[in-house]
Amino acid sequence: MTVLREVRDEELAAVLALWREAYGTVGTTDSLGDVLQAASGSTSVLLVAEEEGRIVGTVIGGFDGWRGNIYRLAVHPEHHRQGIARRLVSDMEGRLSEMGARRITALVERDHPWATGFWDAAGYGLDAGTARYVRNF
Repeated sequence: MTVLREVRDEELAAVLALWREAYGTVGTTDSLGDVLQAASGSTSVLLVAEEEGRIVGTVIGGFDGWRGNIYRLAVHPEHHRQGIARRLVSDMEGRLSEMGARRITALVERDHPWATGFWDAAGYGLDAGTARYVRNF
């Protein structure tokens, strides 16, 4: 049985490992310190899906006072198509709504067709009118 819950500090390295396995993409903020900050923020939460003591899914959500944002939805490839991603998103939507969000955006890598297909099927529409600008420090 898969259990959804907030991440524990001692699991952050396992979260980073899952992201590498699920995405193959490593970002500038993929460090223990950055993930801890997301997990312990007052307006952010990092949920995990746990199965038999192993982290098999994650999602980060944050509320900036204006809208909710979802990041790093990931499910281990061996656990795809079991409804884990949908459960993580549904739980996060509820949490963001409770924080005050009336609109939620999701950051999704365009070159991952399984990811874009998921978000299309989940009822999220591509915002073709907005570009994302990024500056790393």
